[in-house]
Amino acid sequence: MSNAAVSGPRILFRQLRRVMAGQGDAELRLQTIVGLIASNMIAEVCSCYLMRAGDVLELFATQGLNKEAVHRTRLRVGEGLVGDIAAHARPLNLSDAQSHPQFAYRPETGEEAYHSLLGAPILRGGRVIGVLVVQNRTMRHYTEEEVEAIQTVAMVVAELVSSEEMISSTELLDTAGNATLPHRLAGRVLAEGLAAGYAILHEPRIEVRQTIADNMADELVRLEVAVSGLQSSVDDMLNTTDALASEESKDIFEAYKMFAHDKSWLKRLETAVRAGLTAEAAIKRVQDDTRNRMKEIVDPYIRERLSDLDDLANRLYLHLEGNQGIDRHHLPQETVVVARNMSAAELLDYDQSNLQAVVLVEGTRSSHVAIVARALGVPVIGQCEEIYDSVEQGDYVLVDGEHGQVFLRPGDDVTQAFDRSVRHREERQAKFAALRDKEAVSKDGQLVDLHMNAGLLIDLDHFDSAGADGIGLFRTELQFMVRSKMPKVDEQTELYSTVLDKAGDRPVIFRTLDVGGDKVLPYLQMKEEENPALGWRAIRIGLDRPALLKAQLRAMVRAAAGRNLSLMFPMIAEVSEFLEAKSLLTREIEREKEKGRGPKQVKVGTMIEVPSIIWQMPHLLREVDFVSVGSNDLLQFFYAVDRGNAMVTDRYDVLSSSFLSMLQYIARECDKAGVPVSICGDVAGKPLEAMTLIGLGYRSLSMSVEAIGPVKQMVRSADIAKINEFTKRLCNSKVISAREQLRAFAKDHSIIV
Repeated sequence: MSNAAVSGPRILFRQLRRVMAGQGDAELRLQTIVGLIASNMIAEVCSCYLMRAGDVLELFATQGLNKEAVHRTRLRVGEGLVGDIAAHARPLNLSDAQSHPQFAYRPETGEEAYHSLLGAPILRGGRVIGVLVVQNRTMRHYTEEEVEAIQTVAMVVAELVSSEEMISSTELLDTAGNATLPHRLAGRVLAEGLAAGYAILHEPRIEVRQTIADNMADELVRLEVAVSGLQSSVDDMLNTTDALASEESKDIFEAYKMFAHDKSWLKRLETAVRAGLTAEAAIKRVQDDTRNRMKEIVDPYIRERLSDLDDLANRLYLHLEGNQGIDRHHLPQETVVVARNMSAAELLDYDQSNLQAVVLVEGTRSSHVAIVARALGVPVIGQCEEIYDSVEQGDYVLVDGEHGQVFLRPGDDVTQAFDRSVRHREERQAKFAALRDKEAVSKDGQLVDLHMNAGLLIDLDHFDSAGADGIGLFRTELQFMVRSKMPKVDEQTELYSTVLDKAGDRPVIFRTLDVGGDKVLPYLQMKEEENPALGWRAIRIGLDRPALLKAQLRAMVRAAAGRNLSLMFPMIAEVSEFLEAKSLLTREIEREKEKGRGPKQVKVGTMIEVPSIIWQMPHLLREVDFVSVGSNDLLQFFYAVDRGNAMVTDRYDVLSSSFLSMLQYIARECDKAGVPVSICGDVAGKPLEAMTLIGLGYRSLSMSVEAIGPVKQMVRSADIAKINEFTKRLCNSKVISAREQLRAFAKDHSIIV
């Protein structure tokens, strides 16, 4: 196959169009198509495999292999090279296919004579419905142009394969599902809450009515006009003050704007049109490629950016069609938005008064959209893989953001049960609201401080209504993550000053930059690591890049001029790391004092997240003003469990005697040294776990804003002296989990958990 052979894809497209527009059996036309592809690309073999029920790929047409193999040769998804292409939804380019470990020989095909192989997935709506393959006898590696060509041709083939005629005549796998029956789907809770509303599809269903262009020049003009319209609309979105709820919103939209002008993305669209596709087909071609790249990407920042490009493709399609799509600013009724994925910018673009919930095919709790949704109080279910193939525009949807369930077109019995759950939740919320101004004081008169975790300014909108005693953890990295470039010292100073202003007399503890692992900054060059959770992150980055840490410390010191400043360093593994970081802070304080400014009082602490620091507690406690236990990371490192790995994340219980013993030791050592200790993370925000922590000696807990009410209710119903005695015995037991014993104790003593 030569480059000259690929120089005329438009000629091939014209030939394919004539075949597709003709009459006759769809399978015979498919056979004609593989012949044309083989001839145009100077390939000795061209074969088309289509998906059948049960994730099986069946050879439907071939030019070059034995004809007897048609409908006989079958491969499961993941089996052989064809199955591998389908499983990963990406091209495969091999100079010697038979030496590849995935090669699966099928004697009926006669393919042993062919060495080089180039294959591409046939996609419909981002899903693999087949595989297109070309082969040659000689060993050669196909060029990038040839890879691009077969991917584009595969898109054209998808148009015929997806036709009703082909599906009805061959009983191909129908992925549409039944769109009228009630349906219950499972997902993962990304943001808690219960909600109901009518489904709106966030992304338009891109319908490519014509794949091959009549006139390339006309299509380039159409694309150029649509791109210009898209860029103008994104600029307008950024300049519309109504959409900018906070500085975070502005940062998010600025990053989004940058991608609307991304030259690489625009070049790929133009290249697809120049290959002979219509503008609509080019958008879909590039979008399908983006979605399949997303499946392979683990890096959360890159996934966020690919999600932005996916949304921009949808918006560009609407501009091309002269359709503005859904008026996101004015939703007509209570709405549940359904999307493959969504950026935080897009969430903020919706009318918040009628937006009830979001359901995503993808998404994680650490994604920007989940973080912002929790701050807005919008329930989100993610990783609900079936939703996009099951829902129709306007379907009534129930979203259970407590148990990770979605109900489509629910029956009356399900709706009534859901309504009872909503009323019960509202009653509980009313009880919590009534406790807002009351202290978390136990029956035996012991006070527990309940602080909230925050990271965005919009989190602080709930500060007063939650009745929080202060901010026990302000995650400064979120401000860095939503930006496309490093925030300047003045910008950071303004943010920290605003946080202190909103908190008033209540304490705020800032945590210095905790990035790395699953939190990636686009402008901070980081090498790929095999185990990023244990790698270059948090204070290690700050000490290795002191300019970054000093800039943040300078901003905090300036923001706290004339006020109290409390800050802590994350992931300290050695006392020497804390001392090195503290010395940088001391220099910044002295610098400000020389100018006649500076904080009134400074308290410096550390997170207890790495087990090694626990064995240095006596030394550490002589140097710090306070400590805060970061339960999420500490549990991860204690059990050597990747908390993002579903196979092991639930294997060990935080309420095991071994982990409780360690927490008790930390609290006891801090008490002996007279150093205040608090605990933050998921464990602090669950009533049963919080009850246990109090029994271990903790009197300061920091949690998500929605957890404060339930935990305060628990404290006010408890006798802490009795909890202390019970938990002390548990720490000396050998139980794998003390959860059931603790739950029974709470029930016996009328503690509301």
